[in-house]
Amino acid sequence: MRRIGWLFFTMAILLLITAGCSNDQQKAQDRFDKYVAMWNKEDFKGMYGYLSKDAKKTISEKDFVNRYKNISDAIEADKLKVKASKIEDLEIKDHKAVLPFEVNMNSVAGEISFKENAAVVQEKQGDTENWYINWKPNMIFKGLKQGEQVRVATQSAVRGEIMDRSGKYLAQNGEAIQVGVVPQQFSKGGEQAIQQLSKTLALSEKSINQALSASWVKENQFVPIKTVSQKDASNLENSLKKVEGIQQKKVNARVYPCEEACAHLVGYVAPVTAEYLKEHKDESYNAQSKAGMIGLESLYEDKLRARDGVTIYTVDKDGNKKNEIAKMNPKDGESIQVTVDTNVQKSLYEQLKAEKGVATALQPKTGEILGLVSTPAFDPNSFSFGIDANTYQSLSTNPDKPLMNRFTKTYSPGSTFKLVTGALAVDEGAVNPNESISISGKKWQKDKSWGNFYVTRVGSKPNVNLRDAYVTSDNIYFAQTALKLGLDKFNSGLKQFGFNQKMPVNYPFETSKIAGDQDIKDEGVLANSGYGQGKLQVNPLHLALMYTSIVNDGNIVKPILMNGNESGIWKKQVISKETAQLIQNDLVDVIEDKNGTGHAAKIDGLTLAGKTGTAELKKTQGEKGQENGWFVAVDTKQKNLLVSMMVEGVEDKGGSHYVVPKVKNVFQQYNK
Repeated sequence: MRRIGWLFFTMAILLLITAGCSNDQQKAQDRFDKYVAMWNKEDFKGMYGYLSKDAKKTISEKDFVNRYKNISDAIEADKLKVKASKIEDLEIKDHKAVLPFEVNMNSVAGEISFKENAAVVQEKQGDTENWYINWKPNMIFKGLKQGEQVRVATQSAVRGEIMDRSGKYLAQNGEAIQVGVVPQQFSKGGEQAIQQLSKTLALSEKSINQALSASWVKENQFVPIKTVSQKDASNLENSLKKVEGIQQKKVNARVYPCEEACAHLVGYVAPVTAEYLKEHKDESYNAQSKAGMIGLESLYEDKLRARDGVTIYTVDKDGNKKNEIAKMNPKDGESIQVTVDTNVQKSLYEQLKAEKGVATALQPKTGEILGLVSTPAFDPNSFSFGIDANTYQSLSTNPDKPLMNRFTKTYSPGSTFKLVTGALAVDEGAVNPNESISISGKKWQKDKSWGNFYVTRVGSKPNVNLRDAYVTSDNIYFAQTALKLGLDKFNSGLKQFGFNQKMPVNYPFETSKIAGDQDIKDEGVLANSGYGQGKLQVNPLHLALMYTSIVNDGNIVKPILMNGNESGIWKKQVISKETAQLIQNDLVDVIEDKNGTGHAAKIDGLTLAGKTGTAELKKTQGEKGQENGWFVAVDTKQKNLLVSMMVEGVEDKGGSHYVVPKVKNVFQQYNK
């Protein structure tokens, strides 16, 4: 009995000891788990409260919190995940234990992952005895020692450049001139110097004063005021010499040699906004990043973008490099080449720069886009160099909307659309192109059910065939032709020509629409649409593509913007080969015939086919409203250039006749 009693007593003691150890193990683990939970929430102040007395002697709460925050900000830490490992049989000796943990995070230099051990100690702080973390710097990064600091170094990469078809730069990595002042010298000129500099640089006095009053400014230190192109700096040289204290420095910059002529097409690079950072959160941009904001710069941002290299490393108290924590090698952006011809682009711009308008140019056999112009425009260099608030305000509030890209929009095509109506009607047998029909007077309606609506025309020949209708742009003929074609065939024909379908090219062009994506269901709208009014909305590039059908045996070519892309057919046999040739001949006469609406575009040695169009933008028939003038022309012999151009507000300039000589000038310059 005694032996049995002694055995029970021994077992009880062992159980008490085991229970005590298990309790301490669990408390240590739970305590560290809470510390890790605060770490994951980046509650650095809360973490400091869990530090041991020895750890607190090495670092103050303020320094502890700041160190974690500063390092986190410097390396742009994101998606932090700290995980404490669970130990089934935690060894506790002299009230101390070691708990392993793992840290994972994203950083400016890529993913960082490491494993380390945390020493925990059981001690009394105040009136409470608990487990505390014997913190060391290696809990921030593996191998980090007392007195060492974390550094971030950047290795610059180069953005890809954009070139035209011949290798001319549309966007390049070049140099600009930074105009600035040395306050000590500049201040001698007083208010007069500020006024003179403001006038010379077209910059507000407020902007200059703000730059000079920045907190970092020192009297003998260069203060940048405005960055300008080398050409502008050269033009301003004499004026700048008159202001004491002015200095100029060369700086690396994204440069746009094509300037306003290519503004909307190419776009620009500018510092990213807070909104941009939010939209591209996981793409390694930061507050100092620049990115393409519109145009090709934006569309091909991922390809063009330079990804700077970054190294995160530690240094000792003397600044000597110790350990490398993470490294991302620099990656230069990839350059791109487009089909655009800078000479054509500039030629289109010269014709339109004083207007609100749009122009596109194509190689009609291959579909290569030679030019895309929107006016009025802006200088993309001003955005790249850093646009001032006044200039941006002036652009954004300008009623002519120079920041709007017009060639991506859709418009009423006016009589340029008659190519489609006539071609569909001939192919469907709805009209005999050689048969003349009798039209009396200058206005017509099908019957009294149309009420007060009439179709009107400018030409007044009593007997009109298809060729005559094109030459004089007879609205009544094409209204009647649309009715003969009928609603079903007209609607299906438009879809055949690519309406309600996205063009197969990587640029944000709006889609041409029939009637808000719906078929035309009313005969009055059908008649009106037959000559390009009604509810038709056409993109200028799409309009140009439709005209490629008459020099490609009835096929519409696929548009190409990237150099090297294979040419092909977008819409096969939208009309027959015979009809395409017939329409081409008629549109040649629009220019060759002295009575043709496009006769002013006649050029000796060239055979152009073309069509004028005046789109009337008014709510009520008979009222005076805005008119947009169109002209589309293609060289039918060399077949190397097709131009579509539209000028807004031509109602007091002769309608579409105002646009014809502008297109003619483009062909003449191209063929010099």
